[in-house]
Amino acid sequence: MILSSVRIPLLGKTLIDEEKLLDHLDFIRVALPEAFQAAAIIIQQKEEIFLEAEEYGQQIVDAAQAKRAQILDENDIIRQAEQEAAQLRQQVQQECEEMMQETLAEIDRQRRVCQQELEEMQRQAFAEATAIERGADEYADGVLINIEQQLQDMMRIIRNGRQQLHQNDHKSGKHHSG
Repeated sequence: MILSSVRIPLLGKTLIDEEKLLDHLDFIRVALPEAFQAAAIIIQQKEEIFLEAEEYGQQIVDAAQAKRAQILDENDIIRQAEQEAAQLRQQVQQECEEMMQETLAEIDRQRRVCQQELEEMQRQAFAEATAIERGADEYADGVLINIEQQLQDMMRIIRNGRQQLHQNDHKSGKHHSG
């Protein structure tokens, strides 16, 4: 919007439609916190899932250890419980990793959506600035046409007045040079 706005010659200043600029800034101010809030919620959910998974894993480990303590003399059962705990731990870790990947993908998708919305707002702002500039040029051209017409009318009046003066001078016998 700034780059495409009308520049004031000699002053190095740029004219910007303040109301439109403020509207765009308000829109950005309102839209971005929602996107960041959504990303923060997703991150918080990810952390909660991690905590639940760790808690779940710890419960499994605790259960396996309690079972192991009960049947210390049965080595095969203990080995089997350890294997199951390891498998469950691996499964939980894999599920956590998948959830983390999904969460990161969602965050990235939200970021791309925000970026696209921002680019669209920039395109719209540029189009509006171009339209404003075109309108200002048309208005200036109209004013200059009006001034040109007035100057032509004044020149015609001046020529007619001079012509009248020359006619009066010829009638009275006076001659002016010029």
